[in-house]
Amino acid sequence: MRIKIIFGENLRYYRKQRCLSQEQLSEKADITPKHLSTIETGASFVSAELLEKFTRILNVSASVLFYTSDEKSLDDSSLTLVDHIIEKELVKTLETIKLELRRTECTKGQGGHVG
Repeated sequence: MRIKIIFGENLRYYRKQRCLSQEQLSEKADITPKHLSTIETGASFVSAELLEKFTRILNVSASVLFYTSDEKSLDDSSLTLVDHIIEKELVKTLETIKLELRRTECTKGQGGHVG
């Protein structure tokens, strides 16, 4: 899928702009350098949590990591809208993960109890 490649190229670009090696960024993001390499090459993709870490570490908006120069340039209001949509989706994803974790913990807590 092309979006993985675009994301990986942009991630590499901003990592290098911040003078960070793969080892440095992967350490800050709490992943292995190999995992970062697969993301930068487009072989794998990020979770919502990892996307959030990268934007925080690199001090960029999530939208710039999905931008390609082949596309029409977005003005500031469009970028703000894209950022808002991405943020909304990240919040929904995080809530889904939390709900699933609670369900898992409840299931574990019931153990072998028959009731």
